[in-house]
Amino acid sequence: MKVTVERSTLLKSLGHVHRVVERRNTIPILSNLLLSADDAGLKLKATDLDIEVVETLAADVAEPGATTVPAHTLYDIVRKLPDGAQVSLETTGETGLTLRSGRSRFMLQTLPESDFPDITAGEMAHRFTLPAGEFKRLIDKTQFAISTEETRYYLNGIYLHTIDVEGNTLLRAVATDGHRLARVDTAAPAGAAGMPGVIVPRKAVSEIQKLLEDGESEVSVELSATKIRVATADVVLTSKLIDGTFPDYQRVIPSGNDKRLTVDRGDFAASVDRVSTISSERGRAVKLSMADGRMTLSVTNPDSGSATEEIEVDYDSSPLDIGFNARYLMDIAAQLDGDTALLKLADPGSPTVIQDREGASALYVLMPMRV
Repeated sequence: MKVTVERSTLLKSLGHVHRVVERRNTIPILSNLLLSADDAGLKLKATDLDIEVVETLAADVAEPGATTVPAHTLYDIVRKLPDGAQVSLETTGETGLTLRSGRSRFMLQTLPESDFPDITAGEMAHRFTLPAGEFKRLIDKTQFAISTEETRYYLNGIYLHTIDVEGNTLLRAVATDGHRLARVDTAAPAGAAGMPGVIVPRKAVSEIQKLLEDGESEVSVELSATKIRVATADVVLTSKLIDGTFPDYQRVIPSGNDKRLTVDRGDFAASVDRVSTISSERGRAVKLSMADGRMTLSVTNPDSGSATEEIEVDYDSSPLDIGFNARYLMDIAAQLDGDTALLKLADPGSPTVIQDREGASALYVLMPMRV
């Protein structure tokens, strides 16, 4: 194999694929990237046996071939090369790769390409395309609520499924950690109807998010009962799905919350941030006291004092005091698109629904804390 590629092009692709490679591996080949050069250009492939990422980039291929090299070492070398440099990669013998750029020359140990695993086999029964920006929105607005608790592994991802609402088929993403729930809808693209409900694991969600940085293009999604494949123009990511049953999230979304409060989203988030400064622990509750036209936010910390702040709101129900985790409130406020936040409340012990407006495609549910 002999190939020449522009440094910035190679670095961008390595940036996408090397993240999949775990730093510590008991299987040596999993520390490596598979490089294969042919008429289509240079192809980079990385896997951890759960996720596989393949990216194709433009390159000048003098001799086609394939080999595997240590992923993080190659990334670090290319990262430290000067801007605008040309990078030449050439296999030497059975176990070596020579990298040349300007006056720099590196010899890297390789492993045979035949040892590199392939997880992409298997039929994908469902396929649809949608704008990359729309798919990214589904992920961006739900991923913060993914649980990190390994015992409830079926919550360690985003539940992607279709649902019929008032005659319209929607593609819906849901994530929850038991304290908060995020639910976001978009119109289901052609081909999505009848797809199995799948749980996309947290690491795959994070990698897909980074692949969709260019929100202008189309993205292709393929699904089976055990795998998901997401493809953009240059990158194909395949991931195993979480083998579990996502809980019936509809049961925890309250429908009878009759106390409605509207507040300026920016003012609300800033006020929560300010009063929570006084709390020593992460996740200390902030108390919201609602009465005619105003909300008083307060935090009390026995060790360092207390803080209160009052803001104007649109609220005309009976007075109510309720407590929430301050960080969770700010996380949700950051996801709302509009200038306002709509809180639908019931009582101090019941979950609250938060949206930017009535009927918005994104809906959040937050469990209260005792204050």
